Amino acid sequence: MHHAPSYVHGASATPLLGETVGALLDRIAGRWPDRPALVVRQQGVRWTYAEFQAEVARVAAGLLALGLDPGDRVGIWAPNRAEWVVAQFAAPKAGLILVNINPAYRSHELAYSLNKVGCRALILPRVFKSSHYLEILTGLAPEMASAPPGGLRAAALPDLRHVILLDDEAAPGTLRWQDLRADDAARARLRAIEPELGFDDAVNIQFTSGTTGAPKGATLTHHNIVNNGFFIGEAMRLTEEDRLCIPVPFYHCFGMVLGNLACVTHGACMVIPGEGFDALTTLETVAEERCTGLHGVPTMFIAELEHPRFHEFDLSSLRTGIMAGSPCPIEVMRRVVREMHMSEVTIAYGMTETSPVSFQTIPEDPLDLRVSTVGRVHPHVEVKIVDEQGRVVPRGMTGELLTRGYSVMRGYWNDDTNTRMALDEARWMHTGDLATLDDAGYCTIVGRLKDMIIRGGENIYPREIEEFLYGHPDIQDVQVFGVPDPRLGEQVCAWIRLREGSPATVASIQDYCRKHLAYFKVPHYVRFVDAFPMTVTGKVQKYLMRETMIAELAGNAAM
Repeated sequence: MHHAPSYVHGASATPLLGETVGALLDRIAGRWPDRPALVVRQQGVRWTYAEFQAEVARVAAGLLALGLDPGDRVGIWAPNRAEWVVAQFAAPKAGLILVNINPAYRSHELAYSLNKVGCRALILPRVFKSSHYLEILTGLAPEMASAPPGGLRAAALPDLRHVILLDDEAAPGTLRWQDLRADDAARARLRAIEPELGFDDAVNIQFTSGTTGAPKGATLTHHNIVNNGFFIGEAMRLTEEDRLCIPVPFYHCFGMVLGNLACVTHGACMVIPGEGFDALTTLETVAEERCTGLHGVPTMFIAELEHPRFHEFDLSSLRTGIMAGSPCPIEVMRRVVREMHMSEVTIAYGMTETSPVSFQTIPEDPLDLRVSTVGRVHPHVEVKIVDEQGRVVPRGMTGELLTRGYSVMRGYWNDDTNTRMALDEARWMHTGDLATLDDAGYCTIVGRLKDMIIRGGENIYPREIEEFLYGHPDIQDVQVFGVPDPRLGEQVCAWIRLREGSPATVASIQDYCRKHLAYFKVPHYVRFVDAFPMTVTGKVQKYLMRETMIAELAGNAAM
């Protein structure tokens, strides 16, 4: 019996980069000035690295010209567009901290985020889909109507001074993006500031709510995101020849680090198919731009594969990409390899607080391990798996996954209590995920600590039942969770999205499970649904499904 402990660290022959975001871009643009850097189809943007670098420098100096100082927070509340990518590099180049604000936030969440971290400037478009950004902001800050640009004093948003509008027409109290002026004095100030910046300075705040409670502002440094982006690109085998299609949101690490920074650290091209995800646009973009890589959460890949026009598109240029954001159904992964030509697709696992990736598969991993695990620990990152008492468990045993290393955040902005709960004294980040490590170091995520179902004393991991049900020919998507039960503590419930025209019934699904699973894992409740409640990042909200079921069962009991 082999009792190696579940502790490993990622060895690497490649050292960490000791660069700021600005220094990184300058080095890459110096090496590949004429290679394509950014393609944004909906805006007609096609920039080389030299052009992208010039725009970043203009905006960095323009932000300083407003009177912003290093360390000030600049919010960006916008869907995917060219200005987002520019801001991602311009803010840190000027020593400013970019604050990513979820484009789906409404006024209460917007006010909370801006005030929590004291944003002095906010970049936003006028409108996108059903979100009227400017209208929401003016509702919070009616003082904008009479404020001079840069002179906002709003009772509800006391720190905010500058509102930068991504629009051709200015509005009262705002400045247009193209009005950011980089005069000689501002450029001189930028040149003076840059050498003073350290790579451990904070440059990015991302709000993470988990699934409960007020959002917390995970604070990341140059060092965190530059290196994580670099090692993600290494695992994908990116080079300056690659063109990566990025339909995942920038305000989240997936778009910003696994997408943009993975590209820039390797001189590859960022290709943005649209402001929000659309399966058809993504397929068109990959085909027309001859993309070599494609990112997505499982639901996006499912939507692409199931699109009625899927077979019209030549996706043969694809080679790599990342599936992440939630557990990847094995069957979907196999179809992505087979039908989308993504022979080298990788799975990545992580969390915002760790910049985000700590585990990733590589093309050399055998396919069965690439589809069934999240790969091995990233270079320069440490990991251990512990029991309830914090002791490291033997290989193959389930426990909570903890990670440590260069990629761990500084902490949650202005929030010592939550920081101490997540980061222990030895700087281990407690992920809240249950996992196992095998003898070769491959990690399997078994589920969330708080998603584990305990039925009559048996520990049940929803992930195992979901993987089994994905193999059923009539099932398109499935989520399994626990609901309270007076006799057994909890019962297993499955919500299932069936394929069009499927004849499946609750009884037929349960029979299918009984043939292959231990009796206690068979879903006691099965519901057929059209959709799952989701966060904007494509994470399924099991707690909302649980609440819905509890209400339904209580209603039935009362009848």
